Amino acid sequence: MNTSATHHPSASVTVVGLGPMGRAMAGAYLDAGYRVTVWNRTASRADELVARGAVLAATVEEALRANEAVVLSLTDYAAMYAILEPAAAALEGRVLVNLSSDTPEEARKGAAWAAKHGARHLTGGVQTPPSGIGAAESSTYYSGPRDLFEEHEDLLKVLTDTDFRGEDPGLAALYYQLQMDLFWTALTAWLHMAAVADANGIALSEIKPYASRTLTGMDQFLDFYTPRIEAGDHGGDVDRISMAVASLDHVVHTTRDSGVDPALPAAVLETFRRAASAGYQDDSLTRLFEVFGRRP
Repeated sequence: MNTSATHHPSASVTVVGLGPMGRAMAGAYLDAGYRVTVWNRTASRADELVARGAVLAATVEEALRANEAVVLSLTDYAAMYAILEPAAAALEGRVLVNLSSDTPEEARKGAAWAAKHGARHLTGGVQTPPSGIGAAESSTYYSGPRDLFEEHEDLLKVLTDTDFRGEDPGLAALYYQLQMDLFWTALTAWLHMAAVADANGIALSEIKPYASRTLTGMDQFLDFYTPRIEAGDHGGDVDRISMAVASLDHVVHTTRDSGVDPALPAAVLETFRRAASAGYQDDSLTRLFEVFGRRP
């Protein structure tokens, strides 16, 4: 359990949505001594929580009316509308802690929708899988009214540590999607590398330490390049796009020769070639920061 969270034997919360994440959240509240009301379309998902003391609401309206604070753990904001719109009359005075994933713009629309029905909305972006819920080292981005966040911070800290990003409801979703951009791209690259290694008779367990070393070393590149990018300095004194084109070309050929789908490195190669074609062949790879940002 998150040892930084305050134990609240009289506090209560509703959790709507009992996928793996929602069940972990409801369990963390039970561990912290909260009175927990839960609701899920498939009621059987609540069985273990009910056995531990949670109350299963018969309807969404009943779940909303049970507590002021309502934690939403749903697939996306469309699911929120589908589930809560029929019970909108019960939203008055509620605090919706929306930990569902979606875009920044959808988060803004969701906050406005909640306000229209008399509820206040906090957007959350959870930075951990279900196994990290309740751990002090885990963190969640939040955005929305600062006073609302501060008033309910103890409730939020039961789940993870908190990182308030600002009053714009879209900010927590934006920070979350930024991390997902990096996470999925990097993890997919690792899987692609593993497939090429396997095609050449190298076990994943054998190549894994080298992959870890490469990923760990990325931090020094971030430290080096960040101030340069912020200063608009894309000089090719350390690396050049033309070098990257040659290197990636070798990666693509190695992949193809191994009988592995080269689409992933080929897409990266095409990005560098586009930058070179724009006249940036002697610039640093950081020039891609501007190439990516340009509208076609």
